[in-house]
Amino acid sequence: MLKKPMKLQPGDTVATVSPSWGGAGEPEIKWRYEQGVKRLEEVFGLKVVPMPNSLKGGDYLYENPQARAEDLMTAFRDPTIKAIFANIGGEDSIRLLPYIDFTVIQNNPKIFSGYSDVTISHLFCHKAGISSFYGPAILTDFAENVEMDPYTIEKVNRTLFSNEIIGEIQSAESWTSERLEWIETNKHTRRTMNQNTGYEVLQGSGTAKGQLIGGCIEVLEFAKGTELWPDTAYWNDSILFFETSEEKPEPDFIRYWLRNYAAQGILQKANGIIFGKPQDEKYYEEYKVEIRKVMKEYSLEHLPILYNLNFGHTEPKFMLPYGAMAEIDCERKTFSILESGVE
Repeated sequence: MLKKPMKLQPGDTVATVSPSWGGAGEPEIKWRYEQGVKRLEEVFGLKVVPMPNSLKGGDYLYENPQARAEDLMTAFRDPTIKAIFANIGGEDSIRLLPYIDFTVIQNNPKIFSGYSDVTISHLFCHKAGISSFYGPAILTDFAENVEMDPYTIEKVNRTLFSNEIIGEIQSAESWTSERLEWIETNKHTRRTMNQNTGYEVLQGSGTAKGQLIGGCIEVLEFAKGTELWPDTAYWNDSILFFETSEEKPEPDFIRYWLRNYAAQGILQKANGIIFGKPQDEKYYEEYKVEIRKVMKEYSLEHLPILYNLNFGHTEPKFMLPYGAMAEIDCERKTFSILESGVE
């Protein structure tokens, strides 16, 4: 069982960190970071402090993974900080591994949120026995042009500010992956929203319950075979969650990666899988073909799989607490989180 952090309350102090790319500190993107911080302050009533190295820019943080790790350790150690939000993802936070003190995380459970390459930092928390949240990041969701999406706001409130059962997660009515340049002149331009088609049941019947574990499927590849890879027991009776990044991997890769999960016995241990909406819905149909193909190869056609959920590289998004009990209902086409994310 992963230990849950304490819930957030307005007035709490939270930290921002850059465990991956250091873009939040680049002069031309600084306005974007400040906009995300402003939302944490105005929408959620939080006080925000950047960690010492987090705004030193892309080059410095690339060259100094230990500085990024130090920021994480500082944020976890500081008793005045109640939650930690990643500024954005990237692709090299696996380089922080030698500098992580898992005891610090274990002894100071607190809310940690981010997605994409931040999957690695979630695995740091997981190894330390702490539940963290696969969810919004500062430069993307919190800094959304014009205003934050009400869907994301509601999910943050329900997951981090309440110790009630999270409950059923409705599909978002609309979505966007539109790439608008992060230049200040675009600040007041809304991204184009698309009508959402809701969740799809790819296979399976009835209901499946299990504890949540997963992340960005490409980033999880970096962790395989390292000390971060969760022990066999964690995959038992799980609900796996997978999503793809803005790299939009070719469908073949989905097949290769899923075969590896089957070869490890992980798919066979799972009670169900949820897949996030692919960015731009590119390969939307092709991914489904590959997923079904691998399930058939391993005689797993009965495994409940729900597709096109609003998490990961799509906006708006909901939050997934690692280790929380969740449920897929194939008949009702619903996904629910059956406990609170926080104490």
